[in-house]
Amino acid sequence: MAGKRKTTKSKKSKAVIEPTEELNFEGIEELPLKDFTESAYLDYSMYVILDRALPHIGDGLKPVQRRITYAMSELGLSASSKHKKSARTVGDVLGKFHPHGDSACYEAMVLMAQPFSYRYPIIDGQGNWGSQDDPKSFAAMRYTESKLTPYAQTLLGELEQGTVDWAPNFDGTLKEPTLLPARVPNILLNGTTGIAVGMATDIPPHNLKEVVSACIHLLDNSKATVKDLTKFVKGPDYPTNAEIISSKQEIKDVYETGRGSIRMRACYELEDGEVIITALPHQVSGGKVLEQIAGQMTAKKLPMVEDLRDESDHENPIRLVIVPRSNRINCDELMAHLFATTDLERTYRVNMNMIGIDGRPKVRDLREILTEWLKYRVTTVTRRLEYRLEKVLARLHELDGLMVAFLNIDEVIKIIRTKDEPKPVLMKRFKISDLQAESILNLKLRHLAKLEEVKIKAEQKELAKERDYLQKTLGSKARLKTLVKTELKADSDKFGDDRRSPIVVRDAAQAIDESSLISADPVTVILSKKGWIRSAKGHEMDPFTVNYKAGDEYRDACRGRSNEQSVFLDSTGRVYTVVTHSLPSARGLGEPLSGRVNPPDGATFEGVMIGKPDDKFLVASSSGYGFITRLGDLYAKNKAGKTMLNTGKFAKALGVSRITELAEDWVAIVSSEGHLLIIDAHELPEMARGKGIKMINIPSKKLKAGEEHACAMTVITGDQKLRIQSGKKHVTLSQADMEHYMAEHGKRGRKLPRGFQNVDSISAVDK
Repeated sequence: MAGKRKTTKSKKSKAVIEPTEELNFEGIEELPLKDFTESAYLDYSMYVILDRALPHIGDGLKPVQRRITYAMSELGLSASSKHKKSARTVGDVLGKFHPHGDSACYEAMVLMAQPFSYRYPIIDGQGNWGSQDDPKSFAAMRYTESKLTPYAQTLLGELEQGTVDWAPNFDGTLKEPTLLPARVPNILLNGTTGIAVGMATDIPPHNLKEVVSACIHLLDNSKATVKDLTKFVKGPDYPTNAEIISSKQEIKDVYETGRGSIRMRACYELEDGEVIITALPHQVSGGKVLEQIAGQMTAKKLPMVEDLRDESDHENPIRLVIVPRSNRINCDELMAHLFATTDLERTYRVNMNMIGIDGRPKVRDLREILTEWLKYRVTTVTRRLEYRLEKVLARLHELDGLMVAFLNIDEVIKIIRTKDEPKPVLMKRFKISDLQAESILNLKLRHLAKLEEVKIKAEQKELAKERDYLQKTLGSKARLKTLVKTELKADSDKFGDDRRSPIVVRDAAQAIDESSLISADPVTVILSKKGWIRSAKGHEMDPFTVNYKAGDEYRDACRGRSNEQSVFLDSTGRVYTVVTHSLPSARGLGEPLSGRVNPPDGATFEGVMIGKPDDKFLVASSSGYGFITRLGDLYAKNKAGKTMLNTGKFAKALGVSRITELAEDWVAIVSSEGHLLIIDAHELPEMARGKGIKMINIPSKKLKAGEEHACAMTVITGDQKLRIQSGKKHVTLSQADMEHYMAEHGKRGRKLPRGFQNVDSISAVDK
């Protein structure tokens, strides 16, 4: 039988698989796949969280960053040394401490050297280390050179003073520090980002002076709240001069919860009528911003911009020029639109998740971070003082033995010369320790001079003074806090600088409505019988004179402006909305409307409407019913449109006609049997959707094929005349002639003269 295993939980909540039986008969260890995968994935998750992706609150570094920094210090690449090839550092890191990919290690190294990525860079790079416009454009590690910056001393300065624990490297041949003894809260100063398993971190950078001030305040007032600390830490401080525009409440919420977001906005100024962008948000590429603006210009969504230029150089790292089309353009409104539609304004996620002193990841608020880091710092300083006190006491003990030797120099020399093993004799004779006897035996002859006694007494006095100071400091929490504060102030004065990212309260940016960005040019939208559409410039275009595809002809046309929306009516009574300025030019044959909208199967397009939302149109069906509708009620958001005219099962939409709302508006409607009725337009109701009222009386009830139905209608305004087309013949009715056909709505109308019984179309004409 196969060996079975059971799963238990250790104190660290890791799955531990314990065999209940040794092996099976074939000598193969077996266990359930569920238990194995659970344990393996949990081990992997813990490794990624603790040893790769998340920083430690103590030194604010991930393992790879810590190993790079330590390896460079071991290579002697201090701030005062010469630069060395980066490949040398990467090789040492991979070979001694971090057996992973060289490209990933080098990218982590590059990030620590880029002044536009790190608020306080740890590495001083020489060569091409990338640019803000393209951070990934750095040269290969065989070309670049590097060393540590002066700021790196805040992380490494106390490393050899007994301040941290050491652990074996991956192959057990060397020792590496588990943490670096940071003198400042680097976790907040440089921040970091990382993605682990089931969790992530996004810690923004901060200003050194502000954070140190908050630390000192917290040392003096252990009960200080987050609100108290935010008086010192105003907000994040990114390595860019762009503005932080988040409200004070938003920033406060970030520090109280450890989560939230920060918004940054580019800075600009006006110069000779041109907009000059002088600072971009953190990690935003100027080239990408120009590309986004140019894309809007190409799409004709930014008509107020004439030109773009990138004038960035060494003196002006960020100088993007936007040239307005005229001096009448409101540059502030233009920039507000660009803030809303491009990376000139950007939101950064904040998730202050980090590994604490207890070795567990947790999202912490500002007070928790500073309190825990100060605890780590006090512990580090205590270990440093204890280590130094141990060295001082050992040296004083050694000096006491040397003084015994100088006071009894002749006897000491005699014992050394006459005894085979002088060490135990010296220890017994002068009652000294093994260490003191060894120091005496190791004395050089030159140190037996009389002046050496004076030096020993001076050193004893100096060390005794240091011993007393160390013992007093270690014995008093107040002295220890004072020492930590003094060192924090010294580092703040040495490495601190002014805030780079100003915090300014701004209103939220609003994009300009697309319709207002489009020029309001007069256009004529033309619809053909087969549903092809196009747009002609101007209102003088005669839609009957343009070319149509073979077998196609004019169906309807409407005049309006290019910044208005076109609404199309199909035979089923559905309406569809299309952006007018995007329609193809009338110089060609156009394009099928069905490529832009999704009408029902078998439906044909019967009319087009364009104008302002309050413009009114007459719609009618072949059943003789109709009503007046407002154009703004017909706008449809999706391609499938929406039902507006209820035509019934056997009828279809006749088309549309514009209503001017003048007292002289008349509606003419004609049936397929040649009955013409002219009614007052004001008799028709105004509706958003529906069937309408009976305009002309049609005897047919079901409107089957061949039965009488309404076949055409139009609106006559003022002194216009009515033109009736029947085959190749046409007739124009004057105002006097039309009175013969006028009646109330719902009437049968009068029969047209012989030869015009089969009407093709009717239209209002001015002559």
